[in-house]
Amino acid sequence: MHTTDLDLERIARAAELIDPVFLNSPQYVDEQLCAALGRRVLVKVETLNPLRSFKGRGVDLLARELAPGTRMVCTSTGNFGQAVGYAATRRGLGAEVFVPAGISQVKLTRMRSLGARVHEVQGSGVDEAARAFAAAHPDAVFVEDGQDPRVAEGAGTIGVELLKAGPIDAVVLPVGDGALITGVARWLKEHSPATRIVGVCAQGAPSMATSWRLGRAVGTERADTFAEGIAISDPIPASVARMRVLVDQMVEVCDAQILQAMRTALVTLGVVPEPAGAAGLAAIAAHELPGAVVATLITGANVDQGLLPGLVSAP
Repeated sequence: MHTTDLDLERIARAAELIDPVFLNSPQYVDEQLCAALGRRVLVKVETLNPLRSFKGRGVDLLARELAPGTRMVCTSTGNFGQAVGYAATRRGLGAEVFVPAGISQVKLTRMRSLGARVHEVQGSGVDEAARAFAAAHPDAVFVEDGQDPRVAEGAGTIGVELLKAGPIDAVVLPVGDGALITGVARWLKEHSPATRIVGVCAQGAPSMATSWRLGRAVGTERADTFAEGIAISDPIPASVARMRVLVDQMVEVCDAQILQAMRTALVTLGVVPEPAGAAGLAAIAAHELPGAVVATLITGANVDQGLLPGLVSAP
């Protein structure tokens, strides 16, 4: 039994409710990619939407349950904040996003353009500032990526879509706060129990992998990786508990392997993922993962311009 607080019926309903702009993203086998990785890979490209990532699925589902005029308050390094801004604007809500000073200028600009009011916070008190703001405003609600089951259930619609491609031996997914992998895994463990669920962390930010192995949330003083989307240093206990039930294996990749995976995606697929969005490809290239058919997700295409020269130069 894979008992968690993630509800299969809500995932199924989400596949019908969520803004269609986020649903049924392209998924296919690319022969050049397979040759580069030396195995059969089904890739799902989750960048061709207004956010360039999967985050809109879960946030749209959550936003539908909030009363008009509610202000959604969150912390983010980019993609979740974009999703909150987008969903809030379209659902008659407000969006207050608290970010650490110095985050990607690309993501900062996009958050604002999508309707979020962005608060840059110096130092390490981003979470505290966001929670204090929500507590001080009666019309505000704090939403946390990885905590609220609706966010993971919305991401679970990716699992619904992946199985339309046929049998999959393993699904390899980047692990940030855990909403993506737990939502997808909840659906697959019920409808394709033989499929192995593999999570990927950056070597410089191993807290989610460590927490999964130890069975409890274990933080680190800092996260040292250029993959912002998976740079987690303070795991959410509820998300770790779900992962312990649903995830079969956790692996780590270094920044150099992620950068090479970004190049591979560019050359074979014509897609330029941000570092976290290429972590699944990096893991497939770097680790001996089981199965004849392996699936992964490319999610996140908000790449800082400073990285682009390194992508087109020789490794």
